[in-house]
Amino acid sequence: MSKPNSPKEGDIALPDALDTPPEFQDADLCSASDSDSPVGKIDVKTEPQTDPPEPASPAEIEVKKEEGGDLDNIFKDEEEDFFGDDDDDADLLASEVGAVSIVAGSGPSDPQVMLAFYQRLFPFRPFFQWLNHSPVPCHDFGHREFAFTLQSSAYLRYQSFPTMELLRKEIVRLNPSRFEIGPVYSANPRDRKTLRKNAFRPLSKELVFDIDLTDYDEVRTCCDKANICNLCWNFITVAIKVMNAALRDDFGFKHVLWVYSGRRGAHAWVCDKRARSLDDAKRRAIANYLEVVKGGGQAGKKVNIWRPLHPHISRSLNLLRDRFESDILRDQDPWSDNEKAEKLLQLLPDKTLNDALRKKWDNHPNRPSISKWADVYGVAGTGVSKELDSTRLKESREEVVLEYMYPRLDAEVSKHLNHLLKSPFCVHPQTGRVCVPIDERDLEAFDPMTVPTVVGLLGEIDAWDKVHKREGKVDDYEKTSLKPYVDYFKTFVNGLLQDEAAVKREREGNSGNSMEF
Repeated sequence: MSKPNSPKEGDIALPDALDTPPEFQDADLCSASDSDSPVGKIDVKTEPQTDPPEPASPAEIEVKKEEGGDLDNIFKDEEEDFFGDDDDDADLLASEVGAVSIVAGSGPSDPQVMLAFYQRLFPFRPFFQWLNHSPVPCHDFGHREFAFTLQSSAYLRYQSFPTMELLRKEIVRLNPSRFEIGPVYSANPRDRKTLRKNAFRPLSKELVFDIDLTDYDEVRTCCDKANICNLCWNFITVAIKVMNAALRDDFGFKHVLWVYSGRRGAHAWVCDKRARSLDDAKRRAIANYLEVVKGGGQAGKKVNIWRPLHPHISRSLNLLRDRFESDILRDQDPWSDNEKAEKLLQLLPDKTLNDALRKKWDNHPNRPSISKWADVYGVAGTGVSKELDSTRLKESREEVVLEYMYPRLDAEVSKHLNHLLKSPFCVHPQTGRVCVPIDERDLEAFDPMTVPTVVGLLGEIDAWDKVHKREGKVDDYEKTSLKPYVDYFKTFVNGLLQDEAAVKREREGNSGNSMEF
C-alpha cells in the first residue's frame, strides 16, 4: 500500500535536500573510490550545515578503466567478476566501526544500532551495481533519487550521488531510519530548482508492485492489522507465484526481484531495461491487467470478470485452486460460524439455493468451512432450485477462489514512474527485521518469522569474532545469517548486469554495421 511518508511531488510542501559536508564538495567519478578515508563518528541529532555535492557533468568526467576492465572480461559467469573486491569494503568498514558499541537491550530504533548496521552489514557494492546497471558509475545511478527518513522523522527527498562511495558516506553520516528509491531523472535531482520545469522529468524506474497482508484482513482469520504468521504468509507465497507467471509469461520480463517488506508484505522490483523505460500510461495498463480483486473493505463482490476467462485468469485460477483447500478451507476456515458463512452466500448466484444452505447450516452450527464448501454442490445437486444455472454456479465458485486468494495489489504504487519505494536491505523500525530479498527458487522455504533482525545480526558478528579470532579477513555479513540473502542478491544482480552488457554489445554492433557501405 502507498506509504504515508512517500509523498509524490506536488502533494505537499517538501523540505529542501540536506546540505552536504565539505568532503562531498567537488566530487567527481574519478576521485571517489573505495580507498577514501573512513567516515568518523557522527551525532545523528545534528543537522548538517553545508550544501550537497554537485556531480560533474558527463563532459567533465573521464571514467578511468581499471586494468582488465573491458566488458568482455568484466561480464563473466562468476559473481566474483562484479563483487570480488568486497574485501576492500571490509577494510574500510572495519576501520569505521571501532567507535560503535551496542548496549545490551538496544532495539532497531537505537541510532547506534542502525549506524553499526550501515557500517558493517549493508551490501553497498551489489546495491550500487543493481541500480547502476554497469560496473562503472553512470547516470542510471548518478541521476537516481534517494529519499531519507532521519531518526528525527525528517523526510528528505531529491538526494543523489555520483558514486557508491559518496552514497555510503552520506548514509553513514545521516544514519537514516530507512530510505527509499525513486526514478532516474533527466538531470541531477539536486539541480531541479535551477532547471526549467520541462527539463527535469523522470526517465526510468523499475516497475514495482506492493502486496500487503492488511489488504487480506477480510479473508484471513489467523491474524489482522500488522500481525502476521506462517498461515497468512501463504497468501504472499501464492501471490508471488501468480505474479511471476504473469510478469514472465505474459510480458516477457526476466529480472524480477521480490523483497520482504520487513513486517507484513512483499515488494516486487521488475528490473529489465524494457520495464524500467515504461511510461505512466504503460504502467497503468500493466497494473490494470494484473488487478482482479477490486474494491475496499466495504465493497461486496470484488471479482467481476468476463467469460470466457482470459488466459491469465485461467492460469491463475489453476494455481490458486491447487491450494484453496489447504490454505483457505483448512488453515483459515473462514466460514466456521454461520455469521461468517453469510459472506460465502453473498457470492453465490441463486437465492433459493442460499436459503437451503442457510437452513442446513443452522441445523448444524459450527460446520467447518471445508464441509460448507462441499455443501454448495451437494445441496445444488438435490434440485432444490429449479431456476439454478449450473454453469453460473460453477463460475461463482471460481470467483470465490479468486476473491479469497488472488493477489491483492496496491495498484497505485505501480502506476506512476515517480513513486518512491522502500529500499531492499532497509531495517523495519518496528520489527527490526531486514528487508531481505526472497529467493523465488524456493518460495515455500521463506519464513518471515525467522528473517534476521538488526540486533541479532550484530550479536552474530560478535559471537563469530570471539570464536574465529585468528582467521583471515572475512566480510561481516558472511559471519551472519544475512549471508544467504546477500548471496542471492548478488546472483540476481550478476544476471541483470550480464544482460545489460549483452544489450549494449548488440547495440554497439548494430551501430558499427550501419557505418558499412
